[in-house]
Amino acid sequence: MANKSADSHWFEAMADHLGDAYLRYSFTRGSAQEVEFLVDVLGLEPGMRVLDVGCGPGRHATALAAQGILVHGIDISQRFVDIANAANIDGATFERCDARSMRFDAEFDAAISLCQGAFGLAAMPGGPVPTLDPDGVILTRMAQALRPGSLLAVSAFSAYFQVQYLEDRDAFDADHGVNHERTSLLNEAAESLETDLWTSCFTPRELRLLSAASGLKLGAVWSVTPGKYRRQSPTIETPEFLMIASRPEG
Repeated sequence: MANKSADSHWFEAMADHLGDAYLRYSFTRGSAQEVEFLVDVLGLEPGMRVLDVGCGPGRHATALAAQGILVHGIDISQRFVDIANAANIDGATFERCDARSMRFDAEFDAAISLCQGAFGLAAMPGGPVPTLDPDGVILTRMAQALRPGSLLAVSAFSAYFQVQYLEDRDAFDADHGVNHERTSLLNEAAESLETDLWTSCFTPRELRLLSAASGLKLGAVWSVTPGKYRRQSPTIETPEFLMIASRPEG
């Protein structure tokens, strides 16, 4: 069972504004390809239980449920959870939960956190980082949610790519490894909101170290682009990394 958190997070105001318009952004259009790839890599079959951490309005969960996979999605945004629940998808359930506080215990056959839905958003703006790596807390919680021998998949922004292609409205905090972006977001009514986004960025080495610290056994780290997941060795020319790891047996 997961413990719900009443703590607020900067992401919630953004999600409240966007609502359904989130699903119109280009990075969400590759959901089907990403799910097909992960079904193969994670060995998912109908009837298996998957935890979707930072599920947003449920785009990956919906695609997984369509294949007979049972999905439980959590997100810190109540607005996104309400949108996901309103779709009433058989085999998919959703709840508001802070990924840093979830308390699942060996309940799932796989776990995912994609497109900075949770992993990558834990570093709060301003002041010192409260732990060695707050995103590592989320990875540890995900590891605990897995049954022994089960796999997880986590995507993460590439620090190499982000620094190399830093845009005018971005500022990269080299000390914390966090990118700050000032951007405008349009909702369903075409109303604009000026907002700040803070996203942790990683190197493959950092992901391997976090994996080991979370008690996971590393499977692979690949370079990926949203909607174009594949088994590609890490490069500096792709925006994300995808890490596959497992909870050891015994």
